[in-house]
Amino acid sequence: MPLSTKTDSLKDKTLFITGASRGIGLAIAKRAAKAGANIAVVAKTDTPHPNLPGTIHSAVEEINQAGGRGLALKADIRFEEDVKKAIEKTVATFGGIDILVNNASAISMSNTLTTPMKRYDLMNQVNSRGTFLCSKLCYPYLVKSENPHILMISPPLNLDPASFGLILPWAMTKMGMSLCVLGMAEEFKSAGIAVNALWPKTVIATAAVKNVVGGEAMIKQSRKPEIMGDAAYYLLTKQTKDYTGQYCLDEQVLKDEGIKDFEQYAVDPSQPLTDDFFV
Repeated sequence: MPLSTKTDSLKDKTLFITGASRGIGLAIAKRAAKAGANIAVVAKTDTPHPNLPGTIHSAVEEINQAGGRGLALKADIRFEEDVKKAIEKTVATFGGIDILVNNASAISMSNTLTTPMKRYDLMNQVNSRGTFLCSKLCYPYLVKSENPHILMISPPLNLDPASFGLILPWAMTKMGMSLCVLGMAEEFKSAGIAVNALWPKTVIATAAVKNVVGGEAMIKQSRKPEIMGDAAYYLLTKQTKDYTGQYCLDEQVLKDEGIKDFEQYAVDPSQPLTDDFFV
């Protein structure tokens, strides 16, 4: 699909971002904040965690410093009442919701035989179900926006047996998010709501990568979360009527915008980059 006409910016737009206390979610929030956006930081961490950086409160501080307005909302997207209360507080504070970013995710790099059912249930509840729930409950407010977007941080629909054979439980839940793009883009088209997916071409340096996937060695072969923040900004400033149902990779989005310097995003430019698992 060709590039569409952009809106001027995200100034005064309200973004409801799940999992925005750290990593990719926070990077998207801070990039939008630079344009003057309002950000609802929806996450579980309201006190410092021993193994995870940031809280909803520290995220709001960074958002405010970047030029936006942050709102700290402690919520677990597995629970409908939590999401409803977070949405109500967002609307009461900022007057509506223009953009939903479904970023919150649980991960386990394990196969069928090694995944405890408790972990399987968590991934399903956060990834697939949480995305569906947040999209459903934000819809009545998104439909009132002039240029509404739903953005899933989920991979292209690539049903590769080799990938699924290694990490079936997690892959199922991430593809569930991507299937929401396929269905909701069509279902919400008449309402003027764009629904797209964004995924990194390479591994991104997040707490999940450090703690679950590959440790410090993989972090050095990763890109910074800011590449996803920049790519999301360009997607979220497109006109919704022209751009929906797309599965985008961060690097290609930026190349389409004329950006050529990708070394700026590397954690360690001297190290080779590791491609993402789904790419």
